[in-house]
Amino acid sequence: MRTVVVLNQDQMGHGDRDLGRKILATFLRKAIALEGLDAIVLYNSGVKLLAPDSPVLAELTLLAERGIDLVPCGTCVQHFGLTLATAKTSDMDTILRELAVAEKVITL
Repeated sequence: MRTVVVLNQDQMGHGDRDLGRKILATFLRKAIALEGLDAIVLYNSGVKLLAPDSPVLAELTLLAERGIDLVPCGTCVQHFGLTLATAKTSDMDTILRELAVAEKVITL
């Protein structure tokens, strides 16, 4: 089943930021086991997860090396003034295509 994960913030859940980052790292380490995971779409502050100082950059890089597409919003990257450590910036058309062909979308 073609699955896309959406990361629209730089932590998992709301509330304690440190906890949110810790459980996001755990999720990403275990995400390789998700059946049919094809892409991770990142927008809003979620694009910060691809910055060189990201606490989950190692996990995202490993997922990319295993063939999962990382699709960061270019407008969001520009807004935050980021240089990405991994992945090329994308656009809303590409994000929409990823979501349109997904059989399952998981938003964190």
